[in-house]
Amino acid sequence: MENNIPSVEHDGSSFQRTKEDVLLPASIIVAAALIAGAWIYTGGLEQRRERVLPQEQGSLNALEEAVAPSEGVVLPVVWKDMGVQMVRAGVIDKEKFEKLYEGRGGVGEYEKNLLQGTENGNIKITPENSGILLNLFWALGLGTKNDILEKGPMRDLRYGGAGGFASTGGWTLSEGNAMDHYARHPFIVLTNEKQSVVERVSKNIFRPCCDNSTYFPDCNHGMAMLGLLELMASQGVSEEEMYRVALQVNAYWFPDTYLTIGTYMKNNGIDWKDVDPQEILGINYSSVSGYARIAAQVAEPQQERGENGCGVDAGGSAAPERESVSPTLQRGEQSGCGI
Repeated sequence: MENNIPSVEHDGSSFQRTKEDVLLPASIIVAAALIAGAWIYTGGLEQRRERVLPQEQGSLNALEEAVAPSEGVVLPVVWKDMGVQMVRAGVIDKEKFEKLYEGRGGVGEYEKNLLQGTENGNIKITPENSGILLNLFWALGLGTKNDILEKGPMRDLRYGGAGGFASTGGWTLSEGNAMDHYARHPFIVLTNEKQSVVERVSKNIFRPCCDNSTYFPDCNHGMAMLGLLELMASQGVSEEEMYRVALQVNAYWFPDTYLTIGTYMKNNGIDWKDVDPQEILGINYSSVSGYARIAAQVAEPQQERGENGCGVDAGGSAAPERESVSPTLQRGEQSGCGI
C-alpha cells in the first residue's frame, strides 16, 4: 500500500528505546504535544459537521459504518465462562464492576452474561458495549499468566517495576491490589507455538494513546489487546485474522482516530475494506506519533463518536504518578488511565 507519510523504522523490539525516551522529561512534553496536536486537529466536530454538504454526508456515514459498524461486529472468539473465572479468581470484583456501571446507566443482559454466564458464545462488540469489553479484556490481559508480562518490558527495572503503569495501577475493580493478580492466573494456557504468535503479533499492534506496542501493555488498551490476542491464539485464530480483528476492535475503542485514518486512505484512493490491517495497526498509523502525521494530512477529518480513553473512571486516572510514562488524552466517557 503506497502512502505519503515518512516511514518509521520499527523492528519489533524498539519498544525499549521508545519507552526509555518517553521517560525523559523533554520527550514527555513532546509526546504530550503530539497527542494534543492530533486531538485538537480532530476536535471541533459539531462545527465542522454543520458545514458538511448533503451530498458529502452520505459518504461520511458510509465511511463511519465501514470503520466501526453501528450494528457491531461478531468476533471469532468464544467467551464461554471467562467472566465467571475472573470473578472467582478475584481479578474482577463483581460488586465493584456492577456498581461502576450503575452510574453509567447499568449493564445490559448481554454484558451481564459475559460477566456471570457460563455458556457464552462468540463475542459481539458494538459502539455501546465497547467500553465494557475494554474493561473485560483488560482484566483478562492483566490476570493471565504469560511470559510477555513476566519477562517483557513491563518487568524491566529501568521503569520501576510493573506496578506503576496505568494498566496495573489503574485497574481498581479487583479484589485486593491489582498486582496481586498480575500474570498470576492460568485463564489461558498457550503452546510454545501459539505463544510465539502472540508475541510476534503483539509487537506489531500499536495504539493511538502512546507510542508503545501491545508487547509493552502499559495502558489499559494495550493490556486489553493482549488479553484478546491470547484468547484468539488459544482458540486457533490465524495470525492474519488476528490483525483483522485487532483493527476492528481498535476502531471501536478509538473511533475518531480510525475514521480520520479512513478519511486519509479514501483521499488516497483506498477503500477501508482494502486496507492492510497489519499496516494500519503499525507504528506509522496507529501510534500517537504516526497518527499525528496522518491527521495533519487530512484537511477535514470528520469524527462523531467519542473515544474510549485510557480510564476506568470518568474523572481520570487511578494510576501512580508514573502515569506520565504513557501520556493520554482525556476524551469521551472514559478518560485518563483508570477504568
